[in-house]
Amino acid sequence: TSMEVVLHYRPYHRDQIKLQKFAEAAVKEFPIRQLPRFTPWFPNDLSRLPLKPKKQPPVISCEEAEELKQLSTTSDCVTGSPDYDCTKNLLEFQSNVTHGQTLIQAQSVHRSIKVESQGELPPNGREKLKRSWSVSLPCPKLKEKILPLSEELQNNLERLKLHAFYRAKWTIEQSICNNQTLEDIWVKLNKLIKQNELPSCNATIQRSVGQIWIFCDILYCEYVRNILREKLCLMEKMNLIVHKFGIILSL
Repeated sequence: TSMEVVLHYRPYHRDQIKLQKFAEAAVKEFPIRQLPRFTPWFPNDLSRLPLKPKKQPPVISCEEAEELKQLSTTSDCVTGSPDYDCTKNLLEFQSNVTHGQTLIQAQSVHRSIKVESQGELPPNGREKLKRSWSVSLPCPKLKEKILPLSEELQNNLERLKLHAFYRAKWTIEQSICNNQTLEDIWVKLNKLIKQNELPSCNATIQRSVGQIWIFCDILYCEYVRNILREKLCLMEKMNLIVHKFGIILSL
């Protein structure tokens, strides 16, 4: 294939050899660096964790937690520097605002604070939906239950040059919940994770988009899918998604 190149140059740059080399360098194919094959930074020995804390996490009672909560609420006061100007944001101390404007604006601010304190919904009538997370703990007893990866998944990993310790994501939507609400599925899923039935998993419910995301290592993804189908009574297929690679398996 031929390509026409138009080179614009200044009048005093008339060296044809230099101009030709410059044009050839401009249309030269850009080099592409081959990314190295992914390898985990920790040993592939699944019988022990790469990092293990020396001490157990601290445990506090419900009474202590309530005391800390009360202390945190009572200590939420603004402590400014000594030269802090307390009149900076007050309307009545602004030179370009009249007394009538100050009264009207102060009343509107008071009404907005009162609405927030009463917990009323915003004008559009919708609550601000929050995300929730649930994280699993490692369980070495599951090692014997986990079967080797299927031939289809192994072929996909080899084709895409993905390691078994890449993180992947299963997505649960309302359409596969089998007459259950997404919140019901989320409660059941939390129990599974707390009981260490889903290895390497952490999950989040995205209420704003109506989905539950379950993240796990590809090594355990088929085992996790079977547990989800059995315990949560899910219907139809679920897609396994890897970031930047898209769907790599439907199960």
